[in-house]
Amino acid sequence: MTGKSSSLPAAAIFDMDGVLVDSNPFHLRKWVKLLRERNVAYNAGDLPLQLFGQRNDVAFRFFFGADLSEEEVRRMGEVLEEHFRRDFKPHARPLPGLEALLRCLQAANIPMAVASSATRPNIEFIVEALQFRPFFRSLISGEDVQRPKPDPEIYLKSADALAVNPEVCVAFEDSFVGIEAVKAAGIKCVAIASTFSIADLRSQTSADLVVRDFTELTLEVLQRLFDGRDGIL
Repeated sequence: MTGKSSSLPAAAIFDMDGVLVDSNPFHLRKWVKLLRERNVAYNAGDLPLQLFGQRNDVAFRFFFGADLSEEEVRRMGEVLEEHFRRDFKPHARPLPGLEALLRCLQAANIPMAVASSATRPNIEFIVEALQFRPFFRSLISGEDVQRPKPDPEIYLKSADALAVNPEVCVAFEDSFVGIEAVKAAGIKCVAIASTFSIADLRSQTSADLVVRDFTELTLEVLQRLFDGRDGIL
């Protein structure tokens, strides 16, 4: 494991949905359609907290019962995500300021990874659609870990894949369970207010920094997280 002598992050880890792309409205739509088709009761206001950042198997068993078999989870998940990829493809574009930040991180020789609860086909689909594959040294999906977010496993595994210590990494998240996973891993967390409000992210999470989008981020801003200066925007 290595770190950097400067106070820049040694590595950067990105969640995907709501971080690389504004895909969560499409995920919400697919779940509403599924729940209505299956006549499953739900509260529309609660769905974001119940779904965003969660792995599909966790959400399926929450809505359809803990005894749902692995085969049923796999089959339902494949259909659900095929529909998502088809519907989202024309809308796949990066969040504002993301590409500029990726290029700055790349120029500074800071390795990057994706750590998402999404399925591997979804991650590969999004990264390829954005033409961002050259930026990322590692792609880790919810299928690659035993314990889903908010457990820190996926972020610890990402740091290990980048050969850096977690405490010198920065991660970008939009969901409550994702932020909890980042902080449990001992990683600095930048919360992106694409899914939940800035006020809620500041008052209800332990994120080190909350921003509206990537246009508010530079290497200097990220450096403040590691040199003790106040990074709050």
